[in-house]
Amino acid sequence: MSVYGEMAGLDPLTGGEVVVAQNIAFGLIAVIMLFSALRMVTTRNVVHAALYLVIVLAGSAAIFILLGAEFVGVTQVLVYIGAIVVLFLFGIMLTRGALGVDEEEKGEQRLMSCLVAGLLAIVTAGALINTFSDAELTRSSPSTTATVGDSIFSQFIIPFEAISVLLLAALIGAIVVARKD
Repeated sequence: MSVYGEMAGLDPLTGGEVVVAQNIAFGLIAVIMLFSALRMVTTRNVVHAALYLVIVLAGSAAIFILLGAEFVGVTQVLVYIGAIVVLFLFGIMLTRGALGVDEEEKGEQRLMSCLVAGLLAIVTAGALINTFSDAELTRSSPSTTATVGDSIFSQFIIPFEAISVLLLAALIGAIVVARKD
């Protein structure tokens, strides 16, 4: 049995799958994320939806940490949970949405959301299969924080700054909309 087989969780004697703590943790996190994602899109309360989004993003950070990408996991917590979701909640608290939904519109919205979700799943699956069908995963050396930082702040500095300006504009827009004259 190769080293790869042992790292993949295969038993060297029988060739069968070995249950390890990482697999159990992954399964538990995946179930929690799936439940939270479903509740996020089905709840009527927008604040609760944002809080379910926090659980989903925390789960993805936990999966990154399980994969050994601690920098990406911590960045996920700091950037998405610490900044983006707080911005969402701030925008939700400052703006007011329409109260009440017509029952006929609700049925139409459910049908349309199911159609869009199905179409999105088909397109995503097709793109993934087309792109990665014959790809082989090789791990030469782990990425260091310095390598990731150099990549973000040298090659991707323009998109990074553009997103920060976009978030600032959204924050100012929420304040302007919520301000009473």
